[in-house]
Amino acid sequence: MREQQQWSSKLGFILAAAGSAIGLGAIWKFPYIAGVSGGGAFFFIFLLFTLLLGLPLLLAEFAVGRSTQKDAIQSYKAIAPGTKWFSVGYLGMITCFILLSFYSVIGGWIILYLVKTLTGDLNGLSQEQYGQLFGETITDPVLSVGAHFVFMAITIAVVAKGVQKGIERTSKVMMPVLFLLFIVLIFRSLTLDGAMEGVRFLFQPDFSKLTSETILAALGQSFFTLSVGVSVMVTYSSYLSKESNLPQSAFSIVGMNIFIVVLAGLAIFPAVFSFGLKPDAGPVLLFNVLPTVFNQMAFGMVFFAAFLLLFLFASLTSAFSMLEIIVSVLSKGDAEKRTKWSWTIGLLIFAVGIPSALSFGVWSEVSIFGKSIFDAADYLVSNILMPVGALLISIFVPLKMKKSALYEELSKGSSLSKGLFNVWFLLMRYVAPIAIFLVLLDVLGVWKLL
Repeated sequence: MREQQQWSSKLGFILAAAGSAIGLGAIWKFPYIAGVSGGGAFFFIFLLFTLLLGLPLLLAEFAVGRSTQKDAIQSYKAIAPGTKWFSVGYLGMITCFILLSFYSVIGGWIILYLVKTLTGDLNGLSQEQYGQLFGETITDPVLSVGAHFVFMAITIAVVAKGVQKGIERTSKVMMPVLFLLFIVLIFRSLTLDGAMEGVRFLFQPDFSKLTSETILAALGQSFFTLSVGVSVMVTYSSYLSKESNLPQSAFSIVGMNIFIVVLAGLAIFPAVFSFGLKPDAGPVLLFNVLPTVFNQMAFGMVFFAAFLLLFLFASLTSAFSMLEIIVSVLSKGDAEKRTKWSWTIGLLIFAVGIPSALSFGVWSEVSIFGKSIFDAADYLVSNILMPVGALLISIFVPLKMKKSALYEELSKGSSLSKGLFNVWFLLMRYVAPIAIFLVLLDVLGVWKLL
């Protein structure tokens, strides 16, 4: 049965798209990168990139997807027939495939820690013991690969059900619960002694801490948290009706994303500083430092279980979008093919992710350019593939879509003024590609050679 998948409501689309953006990028990656990059200074640069580059790129992907109502490959073919621009869609699919292969490994860690919390295995340990437990967990091949499989199986099962019955229905439950859990955790975190030091760390910029690496990390983070540069939003917006207000949806998603990033910081940093711990623990912040913090609170493990549940929901809503972009291309609107391709591609991603799951244990000696398999995959996606994808989209939209057609598409169902449209178009045509290109030169080390 062939059918054009569609969201049942505007709210369903916004929650699903926001869920795609609000995942590990906002809750796992932002706190630890901000922690090692000076806090407030990193947050300020991240905010700047999100508004000046992320938001315009998000709108650009919306314009491509909604105008054609096709998947990530056919959209580019419809706008630029007879050219190679459809390769941007394939780049997005490859990026999402690699991203989900290691992303789901972290999703597996969350499931393992949620189980350990509920069974009482995390009660009463010291920070050293938490560190030892985390090391034992991620180096155990059976546990890490098994949990990686469970996370992927949940993702596959939801995507196989389709846009409305799977992704939208699940996001409508998970996203409101996520916000409620955050509010509870922040209230508890801000009532701790010394919590304001953590608030100052997040919001008070120290620009002496800024480096080219910090700026690059902020750019990558803005793309990562908005899911731009990989054509996921091209796919999601293709399921929208022509009456939907694209600018309003984009602002809602960006606003929710920034709000969640702030909530994540307010839930974590005040608690970390309150107990005299360091915010620069890196990727292990949520699995090593936070259990130590929650363990020292009254009913701490109950709060930590709530945090892990929140973390799991956010991770899953992002995982849905990564698998969906690939499945939508292969299934071509056929419901039966959707189920087959969801399981086929999902299990293939699981298989490709096994080396990342084992890179902390039995394959820890294997390195790629001095990085573990997991870190190499993360670096490739966050610092190269996503910025390259964003650069190509920022060039494609102003070059291949007529300015009048873009205005018509973005103003449908909205009251977008010509002035605001012209600002967006200026950012897309000149600011975005130049800024992304300069940062890519820094990634490739070109500046050091000059």
